[in-house]
Amino acid sequence: MRDVSSESMALVAFTAVATITLLLCVMTGPDRDDLEEFYTGFGSLSPMRNGLAIAGDYISAASVLGTGGVIALMGHDGIVLALSTALSLMLLMFLLAEPLRNAGRFTMGDVFARRTPGRAVRMAACAATLTALLPIMLVQLAGSGDLMAFLLGFTSQGFRTGCVLTLGALMIGYAAIGGMKGTALIQILKIVMLLGSGTVVAVLVLRRFDWDPGALLAAAAGRSEAGRAYLTSGLQFSGGPNPRLDMISSELTVVLGGACLPHVTMRMYTARHAREVRRSMSWAVSSVAVFVLIVSVVGVGAAALVGRDAIAAADPQGNTAYLLGARAAFGPTMTTTESLLFTAVTTALFLTLLASVAGMILACANTLAHDVFAHRGEQPSPRRELRLARLSALAVGVPAILLATVVQHRNLQPLVTLSFCLGASALAPALVYSLFWRRYTRAGLLWTLLGGSVACLVLMTGTNLVSGSPASMFPGRDFNWFPFTTTGLVSIPLGFLLGWLGTVLTSPREQREQQARYEAVEGWILAGAPVPQQPGPHPTGPYPSGPRRTGGRA
Repeated sequence: MRDVSSESMALVAFTAVATITLLLCVMTGPDRDDLEEFYTGFGSLSPMRNGLAIAGDYISAASVLGTGGVIALMGHDGIVLALSTALSLMLLMFLLAEPLRNAGRFTMGDVFARRTPGRAVRMAACAATLTALLPIMLVQLAGSGDLMAFLLGFTSQGFRTGCVLTLGALMIGYAAIGGMKGTALIQILKIVMLLGSGTVVAVLVLRRFDWDPGALLAAAAGRSEAGRAYLTSGLQFSGGPNPRLDMISSELTVVLGGACLPHVTMRMYTARHAREVRRSMSWAVSSVAVFVLIVSVVGVGAAALVGRDAIAAADPQGNTAYLLGARAAFGPTMTTTESLLFTAVTTALFLTLLASVAGMILACANTLAHDVFAHRGEQPSPRRELRLARLSALAVGVPAILLATVVQHRNLQPLVTLSFCLGASALAPALVYSLFWRRYTRAGLLWTLLGGSVACLVLMTGTNLVSGSPASMFPGRDFNWFPFTTTGLVSIPLGFLLGWLGTVLTSPREQREQQARYEAVEGWILAGAPVPQQPGPHPTGPYPSGPRRTGGRA
């Protein structure tokens, strides 16, 4: 039976959070025509705050609800998936973070154009960014209606659609008004609330089992309907023809794809120097590690306290498992204090949803304004580019909201998987080659971005997430021809192969020119060392012209 007072409390909390966060964006958003302020916030965040913002961008609503559901339903495989998310951020920290900060300025297009200048490169970077982020954006926008309906007790389709439209408009406002600094503050508030409320729930779950993790796992296995298989590898992919390879493909996709999604990498450009980006990433990795521990305990606790049948009945993919586990941890009857704590949990999820999509809209708007509109001819004035960036937030957000209202009744798990596959198969090879391979050419870059993306889109249509099973996006159809759930095992090597092939097929003269161009900036990209002055201004030229701007003054 639903608790009306808890629902009323949640509605008041949601309204207060939406109002306060929008006010934060208005107060901290750029009030001058300065692109550095909108795109990077002048690098004014401390390493701790920037690290929390990176963790906030990395942990999306899909991560909390989806990962919690997989853990509750699949046990060991879900915990491995959660650990893969932490490993992904560690990969970004040790391999890509500093070179990204040194090579980039505002967008991923700047990173690629540093090596291979040209409008075609920026257009391809923009297309890859939009293609990678739009699917996961749709999932979270569509899920906002379901989440609000579940929390507030409404069941009508009209209410769900209204939530998608209202919350989508709020997310566009965050991105357009707040810019990088405004959305960073929302991400910080989100991660603090998420980790704080999650820690309370995890402690309550462990207390229910006398602080014995073994008893918790045994109870979860007993109510999972899988027995010991719940605690061993392979349950998630047991229905496929190659479960071991399917699991390897899935984990590889998460590790490489999560590290290279544009809304995460854009936070690297806000650090003022290499030491700060290292310290920021240390805070981010620590925060994500705590989140992995929390979501694992809560997910397993949901299986132990609620049971598989009740979780699957509420949502076949288990997306409500985190909430069901949190509610069960407080017991069948909640005191006023416990009701307040549960409201904090639901508010943290609500804020996670808002902040995640706002960060993705901002990343898409930035690349659309800076890589496409600002480089199509004469360099626009800062005021005009800033206006373009804000209009781009509308141009990205409005179609995404409308698409989300159309597809919200379907299983959208394939779209989340597609985003990670695109990040792993197109963006990861392009970034690795651009930052570390001296001979990498424009043709190789375009082949990587376009070929890797097309490969993912084609292969994903043949997976059992799209058709061929009752839980697929099109349960009544069966055009399942690809043997794995994710495309990574095929599309990731193909992305690297296409980049290599496009480069070696380029004329030797162009390869030598590209190698010379890279060697001129190699010290800058890999270590942040000063380089000789090159012709052309820094904002649009292919080479850096000195130390990056670190504050409100040049």
